[in-house]
Amino acid sequence: MLSGLMNFLRACFRPRSDRYVHRNSDTSGRRDGLLWYKDHGHHFNGEFSMAVVQANNLLEDQSQLESGSLSLHESGPFGTFVGIYDGHGGPETSLFIADHLFQHLKRFTEEQQSMSVDVIRKAYQATEEGFVSIVAKQWPVKPQIAAVGSCCLVGVICSGTLYIANLGDSRAVLGRAVKATGEVLAIQLSAEHNACIESVRQELQAMHPDDSQIVVLKHNVWRVKGIIQVSRSIGDVYLKRAEFNREPLYAKFRLREPFKRPILSSEPSILVHQLQPHDQFVIFASDGLWEHLSNQEAVDIVQHHPRNGSARKLIKAALLEAAKKREMRYSDLKKIDRGVRRHFHDDITVIVVFLDSNFVSKASSSAKSPNVSIRGGGVNLRPNALAHCTTPTEAGNN
Repeated sequence: MLSGLMNFLRACFRPRSDRYVHRNSDTSGRRDGLLWYKDHGHHFNGEFSMAVVQANNLLEDQSQLESGSLSLHESGPFGTFVGIYDGHGGPETSLFIADHLFQHLKRFTEEQQSMSVDVIRKAYQATEEGFVSIVAKQWPVKPQIAAVGSCCLVGVICSGTLYIANLGDSRAVLGRAVKATGEVLAIQLSAEHNACIESVRQELQAMHPDDSQIVVLKHNVWRVKGIIQVSRSIGDVYLKRAEFNREPLYAKFRLREPFKRPILSSEPSILVHQLQPHDQFVIFASDGLWEHLSNQEAVDIVQHHPRNGSARKLIKAALLEAAKKREMRYSDLKKIDRGVRRHFHDDITVIVVFLDSNFVSKASSSAKSPNVSIRGGGVNLRPNALAHCTTPTEAGNN
């Protein structure tokens, strides 16, 4: 019976083209069907592991790891930048962030000659403004781009300090060793902005006291205006600027009453953490992972397995849980193609950043800094997203 259902879904949802799926390995990672992975690499502060599994017809998750100089020139400061961009409604916004956010951060770091909360906040703001300008230019011919957005999680390690900035519901979790017991505890570093969290609903209601419908329980899921789950994002311009919440935007995204203040925010929550020798690693991942694994489960998997391939192990654990929830075998889930796969799990991106025990005293010199620039998924999975506009779907809109 399950086999018959799978065949039916494949027939209904089979993509017209495989131009965005390549099974060959590339210079910065390897691919196995819908899974891309870079099992092991070195960054300025230690080692890392990356993996991405695609579920949507077009990969909406984007990610990157940059290590070396964090400014425009090789004079420093030096460190590591991690970005997880969980797109919704299409890949346009997440791809735009991957192309621009780190460059903005380098520019502002160069101006201030240091890394800071202000640098990160300005980089987010410049990225948001850049995407809004894209929407304004494409609105006459591709208005649906106004309904595309992305969560945006960033981690920056610089001079013994870890900065975590977040919009949406991606998550950064620290694995910290307890000296007395030897166990490794999971500590969530990122603040989340999902309407399923009561404090987020309260924040929205406080910001919009005259709107009784600012959060709506729809199909047992809390949604902002009954449409989207996250309250902060890059993009989603139709819920930030009233001039884009009108025809020819699809009716399901248009609000009945005009709004005077933005409904969603692009202001990131930022945490500053002074790293300690007992801080072992940080797991950065899109919401697709956390739908199936708890913080501690993820930390335990990383802690109890070799570093090599740790991100891939986390994704496999999440897929095993996704298959279990549907009472199917993992081997059968792996056979389901992109597009159809979205009915079982979301795109999942994981970057595990391991921290060397001697990183605090590590000299900030370019001679000791391996220059790394890697995009999760590899270039072969990147459609020219801003040259077209996919039709946003409610299922993909977080």
